Amino acid sequence: MKKPDLSEELVVGDARLRIEDVVRVATGEASLVLSDRPEFRETIARGAEYLARLLADDGVVYGVNTGYGDSCTVRVPSGLVAELPLHLLRYHGCGLGEYLDGDSTLAVLVCRLNSLAQGYSGVRWVLLEQLEALIRNRVLPFIPSEGSVGASGDLTPLSYVAAALVGERDVSFKGKTRKAADVLNELGRAPLTLAPKEGLALMNGTAVMTALACFAWTRAEYLTRLCSRLTALAVIALSGNRGHFDPRLFAAKRHAGQNESAAWIFDDLDSTETRAARLQDRYSIRCAPHIIGVVRDALGWMRRDIENELNSANDNPLIDADEEVILHGGHFYGGHIAFAMDALKTGVANLADLIDRQLALLVDARYNNGLPANLSGSSAERAPINHGFKAVQIAVSAWAAEALKLTMPASVFSRSTECHNQDKVSMGTIAARDALRVLELTEQAAAALALACAQGVALRRRLAPADFPEMKAAPRDFVEDLSRRFDFVEEDRAMEGELREMTSMIRKHSWELYPDE
Repeated sequence: MKKPDLSEELVVGDARLRIEDVVRVATGEASLVLSDRPEFRETIARGAEYLARLLADDGVVYGVNTGYGDSCTVRVPSGLVAELPLHLLRYHGCGLGEYLDGDSTLAVLVCRLNSLAQGYSGVRWVLLEQLEALIRNRVLPFIPSEGSVGASGDLTPLSYVAAALVGERDVSFKGKTRKAADVLNELGRAPLTLAPKEGLALMNGTAVMTALACFAWTRAEYLTRLCSRLTALAVIALSGNRGHFDPRLFAAKRHAGQNESAAWIFDDLDSTETRAARLQDRYSIRCAPHIIGVVRDALGWMRRDIENELNSANDNPLIDADEEVILHGGHFYGGHIAFAMDALKTGVANLADLIDRQLALLVDARYNNGLPANLSGSSAERAPINHGFKAVQIAVSAWAAEALKLTMPASVFSRSTECHNQDKVSMGTIAARDALRVLELTEQAAAALALACAQGVALRRRLAPADFPEMKAAPRDFVEDLSRRFDFVEEDRAMEGELREMTSMIRKHSWELYPDE
């Protein structure tokens, strides 16, 4: 984990957070604090004070002095109201599946804090401070990834956040599994005693799906850049045609993301036209900007929807302290995140398919314009027993197929649950988890193509050094960096370790690709 750069301090309560802000705090690249503006603190206090007055006047508020969900018709006696939030977080402690990793868990805390800081949730300032303390000290609840239908928000996974705040269940702290109460005591903080609505405010929201969506968006954005770079290298290795990416061609079709990807590829290639082996390259080369560009363009509206969710009050009911009204609604419904993630996984799976097809061209001696079969770098006399990237291409086909299989939209699998009170739900968290799995598979495929492209470029240079084009600085530096890290494949070897290392480097965004001006 990187230590926070305290010069990069994000303030909750002053302005909208962006996707990148969540990711930077979650990965330790920035710190986070609550705004010290008196107006912000007063806004938070007014909501909690109004709710307390309403309850003192025997007002009825869902989830505060009524049962939850279909049990909203059950009035909770005043003597039991204080216990109700603890029952909510306890009976929702039934999640299963793998736990979210540390960065994702911290992102969940950031998303929940930012939503509660909108001032409509009726929580006290001390609750925001307790959440801020978990983030600042990287006290991470163990959040199971499975068990949310995405409305009423992420109830079950967020119960683990609520439990940590009150000193229940286990957390990860400084690399060790500890009791939450012990860690709070070590930090000089008392376990929080939840006010009547605070359990519901913590749990009845979309923080888990939104946090995962922030990471999915960031990884997909980087993949579009990487796929553009790898396409350019595939063109070089295949002696392809630079003219397919000519700005004059793309001026006739005005999709911005498609033009952006084409321009990146065009600028990566030299201006030597005579080396093209075919008048028209196959579609996985020629149409690469049209595939990458779809994702580039979709990222724009996805950012809008993810950041709107991130900066929204998304629990229920909402408290308007200025108008002194309780607003019962359904803002916990994660439909926008669900739709964005369903669309994202489809776009990214298309990148996996593109990668698979480009690699298939590179390894096939019938289509790679004179490169050795399977990109083998062996000498002629040892060629019969060497198979180069043959198995790697098979593995990429497996990863691409699995990515494509996962593109079934999760949002259409709504299930009626909770006594038909939650009779239409978003499945947003499942969609986000699916998107991250598709990204993982696609990053693995990209790792394989990157190594294959470096091998292909080296082979092309070896076969015809006099005709090999002068490579532009950016793609040349990229290939040279790969060549320093990964040996040329001359004799067959197990490549699992190299593929894992390359995949990890992609996930860490180890190369700056096409810097924004």
